[in-house]
Amino acid sequence: MTPELITSAQNPKLKRLLALQEKSRLRRSEGVFVVEGRRELEHCVAAGFAVESVFICPEIAAAGSDIPPEGRNTRGSIAGGPSRRDGGVSPKGELPQGVYHYPAAREFHISKDLYEKVAYRGSTEGIIAEVKAKYLTLDDLALKDNPLVMVLEGVEKPGNLGAVLRSADAAGADAVIICDPLTDLYNPNLIRASIGAIFTVPVVCCSSEEAIAFLKARGIRILTAQLQDSSPYYDVDMTCGTALVMGTEATGLTPVWRSAADAHILIPMLGRLDSLNVSVSAAILLYEAVRQRQ
Repeated sequence: MTPELITSAQNPKLKRLLALQEKSRLRRSEGVFVVEGRRELEHCVAAGFAVESVFICPEIAAAGSDIPPEGRNTRGSIAGGPSRRDGGVSPKGELPQGVYHYPAAREFHISKDLYEKVAYRGSTEGIIAEVKAKYLTLDDLALKDNPLVMVLEGVEKPGNLGAVLRSADAAGADAVIICDPLTDLYNPNLIRASIGAIFTVPVVCCSSEEAIAFLKARGIRILTAQLQDSSPYYDVDMTCGTALVMGTEATGLTPVWRSAADAHILIPMLGRLDSLNVSVSAAILLYEAVRQRQ
């Protein structure tokens, strides 16, 4: 399929792309979200998401199309991503045939100036995609023995959620459960902060009551991070099936989690302040579980 060239910022397709980036209501109603950047899109496709449209800046994409051998699979294409053929970049900055090729997606080419108007950040290799959303439920989670689950209640900042997902991926967590979310799961800032971990770790949104019932039914120990009646996190066993539960920095966890907990844990604060950023706290607790399990 020949790519369609878009030359104006007033083009309806470009306007819709911008609206999907900015409006969570539109993302939810249409079941479509935006992924920016080659790395993030590769993780997205590898996780089975369907790409509907791709907007490519050939000038930027061609400049960054020389992928080192370790970034390819055994057949020479990008691991987990679109097929490509090896080939040099033309003097005019045109794309080599096959770079960023998604057979089922509509493809649009835009200029560097237009790309800079729609891109959230500059270092995204000249590609932005519209992707069909999918939402996992608790029943979709296939947890292994003694799983490690990260639970977040009421966290509202997309950047914090993205950073927690990045740590969850690094620590090999089996799932992240987001209870009573106050932000859109496919917020562009969340995807960007997670550098694609939103696609590499199973993520479920549900109510706190549903999450508690799910964890209890599977014998997964609930450890709530809170200041009251708590033990230092490194004194609590995390080698069994464990759910690490954290709330917002401002208000902490609601009583429903405090009463459901099997143990309360805290991170000792030795300075004058009494809390850490939720993403930093999550990383500390996740890696304590990793330390104990190794």
